[in-house]
Amino acid sequence: MPIGGFSTPRPGLPRPVGAHALTMSSAWRLGAFPVRGAQYEDRRVLVIGLCGASDDEVRGLADHLVPADAAWRWPGAYAVVEEAPGGVVVHTDPASALPLYAVAWGGTWAWSTSARFLAALAGTRIDTERLACAVLAPSLPVLAEGRSFFAGVVRLPAGCRVVLPDDGGPRTHSVQWRPDAVGGAPHARLRNALGSGVRLRAATDPGLSSDLSGGLDSTTVAGIAAAVVDSPLHAVTVHPAGILDGADVSYARLAADASQGRIAHRLLPLTAEHRPYTRLREVPVTDEPAPSALTHARFLGQLRWMHRMLGTRTHLTGDGGDSVLFQPPAHLADLIRHGRHRRAAGEAVGWARLRRTPVAPLLRDAATMARTPRARSLERLAARLAAGPGPRENAGNVRWFPTLPMPSWATPDALGLLGRAAERATAGPDELPGLDASVRVLVDDIREVARTAVADAELAAGCGIDLHNPFLDARVMDAVLRTPLGGRAPLHAYKPTLVRAFADVLPAEVRARTTKGSFEADHFTGMRAALPELLDKAGLHLASLDLIDLSLFRAGLRRAAAGVPMPLATIEQALAVDAWLYAISLAPTPRWASPVAGKAI
Repeated sequence: MPIGGFSTPRPGLPRPVGAHALTMSSAWRLGAFPVRGAQYEDRRVLVIGLCGASDDEVRGLADHLVPADAAWRWPGAYAVVEEAPGGVVVHTDPASALPLYAVAWGGTWAWSTSARFLAALAGTRIDTERLACAVLAPSLPVLAEGRSFFAGVVRLPAGCRVVLPDDGGPRTHSVQWRPDAVGGAPHARLRNALGSGVRLRAATDPGLSSDLSGGLDSTTVAGIAAAVVDSPLHAVTVHPAGILDGADVSYARLAADASQGRIAHRLLPLTAEHRPYTRLREVPVTDEPAPSALTHARFLGQLRWMHRMLGTRTHLTGDGGDSVLFQPPAHLADLIRHGRHRRAAGEAVGWARLRRTPVAPLLRDAATMARTPRARSLERLAARLAAGPGPRENAGNVRWFPTLPMPSWATPDALGLLGRAAERATAGPDELPGLDASVRVLVDDIREVARTAVADAELAAGCGIDLHNPFLDARVMDAVLRTPLGGRAPLHAYKPTLVRAFADVLPAEVRARTTKGSFEADHFTGMRAALPELLDKAGLHLASLDLIDLSLFRAGLRRAAAGVPMPLATIEQALAVDAWLYAISLAPTPRWASPVAGKAI
């Protein structure tokens, strides 16, 4: 449930129906959203979200100036809000694991963790340009920087100090977080950051549960939690029904056995009712399209089962570990730019062997990227999108902004909106200039994953479960991205920093893993099973907005279900966004009311 407030303390301000006002504040909250406050004279500070600061440290934020690193100084996913004469100052989470939104309203600013609630307050509509970016360019978060899925509702920049004046004047911001390289052992920083984040959740709810997929990320999270809770940790492994000897299940069993009774291992078989693409018109409403929208039958099925059978109230996942711990191909460009040509060649060979691709194009693209500034590459991207689909649109593996082939079912209107978004992106400054390319790319990727994961947490909340992804905490991102070039993991290595950081938590067999199980086959099976419903109902909302050609889209679905090789990313994005639009169309609009009972706006 969301929390929010206004940049002025004037009386008579509305709040969502059912929300409770916070004492001596313009802020409100629905449900039990975590918030702690402190006041000093006419200044009040709120820490919203789960934060590992002590009560004394929270009080200190009100007694003194809020430090520049306040939004990542402690474990958790949180933001700091200062209420003072003249307006509100928001210190945003650098990872976007707790994104905040704002809208100008009634001569002031309204802010919230929910863009949908702010859109209801301001009476704004869905932003079709944002939809076009989500469907056609899911790998280019730069095109939608600072935007929500609702026109006029802005997303506050991550890792910044944002000033919202009390009179509704222009908002300003200054960047506070910047991942410049520091000395020290990266594995030690990662151990401290991730370990403290998991322990914070365990202290908040000792009865929590965890995923245990058999991979490095979830096994690490489960192992840390199991070591600190009083009773055995419920750890859940999902698997295809009737298949109990698959690789992931075997590694999960090894991890549970190695815990010496600290992990109570639970197996959850997946049946036909859990297939991807099942009942897409039953996806609950969220602030934006959820990453688990297409797999909601499996995702929500697991959560409801845990809540019913295990009594789970808080659940941990290893989601986000891939985004934080894998090196992007841009790492090759960094090596070349810094003159480390021998290492670049060696890592390119390793990466090429792993991906079974020629090595020469990798090095050629890396050399091109090394001498191309990010701003120039963004200008070229805008020009390419404005020109429409081209034969080299997906050329290259090492680029600032890798793009997918534009689907044939994208309408001219949708392509025009995408081009307009790209032009707007070129007009804005890079808030983090001068970083190595791989670090800058990771910042965008992690923030996109962390922000969208909030929608999955909304789905989980509907099942009575508080979902947490400790890998997406700002402290974890900060710990990893500050690693100097010489200490960064090789491009082709499988999470060596995590393995070294938690060698005592991960069983030897799990530490030796170099791959992870995939549910890709389930996606094709699920698409074939759901094809009649998809052909009948999917895409209708996007087509009504003239973003897709419905007949061509359905032809693409038929080819994909038949197993014709093609990128599924844009098709899946279109299905997820269309399911979200359907959910939005059915869900009651959040209602706001004045403090006077019965008087609605």
